[in-house]
Formats: sequence, structure tokens, C-alpha cells
Amino acid sequence: MIDFRRGAPVAGSLDVVWHAGWPSPKHDPAPEIQVHAYSEHTVILRQNKSVHFEAPFLFLLFGNERALLLDTGASTDPAHFPLRDTVDRLVADWLQRHPRPGYSLVVAHTHGHGDHVAADGQFADRPRTTLVGPRLAEVTAAFGLTDWPHRTGTLDLGGRVLDLIPGPGHHRAALVFHDRHTGLLLTGDSLYPGRLYIEDREAYSATVDRLLDFCSTRPVRHVLGCHIEMTATPGEDYPRGTTYQPDEPPLQLTADHLRALRRALDETADRRGTHPCGDFVLVYRD
Repeated sequence: MIDFRRGAPVAGSLDVVWHAGWPSPKHDPAPEIQVHAYSEHTVILRQNKSVHFEAPFLFLLFGNERALLLDTGASTDPAHFPLRDTVDRLVADWLQRHPRPGYSLVVAHTHGHGDHVAADGQFADRPRTTLVGPRLAEVTAAFGLTDWPHRTGTLDLGGRVLDLIPGPGHHRAALVFHDRHTGLLLTGDSLYPGRLYIEDREAYSATVDRLLDFCSTRPVRHVLGCHIEMTATPGEDYPRGTTYQPDEPPLQLTADHLRALRRALDETADRRGTHPCGDFVLVYRD
């Protein structure tokens, strides 16, 4: 058995250059999915922008009894986006190093927008797999999240425990995952270096406060969202639909960015539209 509590939060590697598309997408020599091992038991995947401009990040976390795949990307067809084959290979490789019988997979989501759930169907017939639907009733039932969005929950992968923090505002069933083993805070589309689309101001503001309260008592090594949409120039983003982003900043943010987000929300509370804020852009959709 792997002791996921010892030394937690353990360090990982973000020494990676994320593939950010190609000048001519149809001639892109890179694979459809970039795979980076953050640690022995944690894998970060990115869909190629040449396959879909959203290029979402996905996360695969291994525990003693089951693995968690967080999000399934923006494309359905396995011929163009072989997510199931990629995950099966990664699981098989991990089990070869850490053999155990009856290992299972949980497929869940940061939220239910199409660029995060498109390949769910690739896992529908996968053995020993639990696919958590993205609707609010499905999320709360699967994870026992009563009194939504006021109470947090936990998911135990077998000695590796994740805190589940309700995160509505961008999407009504959005969920933030905190991995106690690595200290990673996986924020989906609630916070990342890009355009933060706010559908419900009150709910989103409450989510930011909830995350700040959580981070005040928990170690957070990195805040990892699901997209990169900014350039390396503060306040300047790539246009929506861009398939080649050669001047990207890193994916990882920090808990300080949550505090900056709180200030930005306060400063723009009575405004509408789009507001560049350094490492992210607020976009009010009301």
C-alpha cells in the first residue's frame, strides 16, 4: 500500500513546456494529447489546440483502490481525441509498477460545459468505471454533497483523499478539487490564466470566499485551472478560437491569485463586460 499521507503535500514537477498548437493545425506534428507526469501518482494531460481551440487540461490521479480522471475534454471522436486509449495506457503502466487486483476508475468533472465532458461516451462501457454525470443532482448524489453549496465533501481514492469544494458561479454544478497528497487545488474554469466567465456574480463571489477560507487552513502548492488563454503580457489574452499560442504563461497560479481575484471582483462589482486583471480577465455574462 502506498502511504499518500507521508510528507504531504509532496512536491511535483511543472518543468514542462505545454504544446500550444501549431501555425497550421492540420500539419501539427504533436500528438492529440500531451501527457506530463507531475509525480509518480499524478498525471496532467492537455488536449492539443490543433484538435480543439479550447485545449483543456485534464487530471489523472492514482490512489490505492481507484484512479480519478477529472474532465474528458472538448472532442468526442476517439479517432481525433483518443482519451480512453491514453488513460487505459496510463492506468496499465501505473498498475505494472504498483500491481493490485480490481482497480477501478472514477470519471468526474470540474463542471459540465461541453469542453470538459465531450469524451464521456468513450468511458461508458469501460469495465470497473464509475462515470459521474455533470448535472447538479448527479454531482451532489455521487459525492454526498448535502446542503449545496455550503458544505464541502471528500473523495477517497484509497488512502489518497481529495477535498471537494462547491464552486458555482461559472457553472451551477462546478466543483473544485483539493488533493491532500500533492497540495494541488484544481479549480476548473473558476480560476486559471485566461477569461473567467462569470454567469452568476453572487454565487461566483461566494465561491471565491469559500476557496479563500479553505486555503487559509490548508497547504496549497499550486492552483491549476483547465485552460491557458493569456499571453505572457499581463492583461493581454489570446482571442477566443485561437489555435496557436506561442507566447503562453505557465498554467500554475497560487493562492495569492485568489486574493487578487477577490480584489478584482470588489473593484468591478458595479460594472459589466470585460475587465483585464493581470494574470486573468473577468468577463461578466449578465
